[in-house]
Amino acid sequence: MEWFALYTKPRNEKKVAENLAALGIEVYCPLVTTIKQWSDRKKKVESPLIPSYVFVKIEEANRKDVFQVSGVVQYVFWLGKPAKIKPHEIDALKTQLAAPVVKVAIETWTPNTEIQINEGPFKNQTAIVDKVSTNKVTLILKSLGIRLVLDL
Repeated sequence: MEWFALYTKPRNEKKVAENLAALGIEVYCPLVTTIKQWSDRKKKVESPLIPSYVFVKIEEANRKDVFQVSGVVQYVFWLGKPAKIKPHEIDALKTQLAAPVVKVAIETWTPNTEIQINEGPFKNQTAIVDKVSTNKVTLILKSLGIRLVLDL
């Protein structure tokens, strides 16, 4: 059996995982607990680590069975074939999420935003986001007088 990534409708990850499990399909939906604040209260909420994705372990011949569940859109494809996820990658994800998570944030950068670099050779430098494209981010490090292009 192989692990595959499934793309789901937005905000359907937990329900899809629950319904796939009810069909007897081994499924993994990595969740993180965050604290959401409303005007009158705070609440711990479990949300998907990777929005709109769940992972299923299924025989190649039975791949079509997942489409019985409402909310499943399609398999994630890589080079024209459904993307196979290596078991050690799923295990690593499970191991990392088993440890307490302090904060998980997926950020989008916009031009003219000032950011702090926390890792790497430019650690503790302040940079200004100059340009953002699908696969590159250009930062300006004023303190060093350089423009840095990052491939994503």
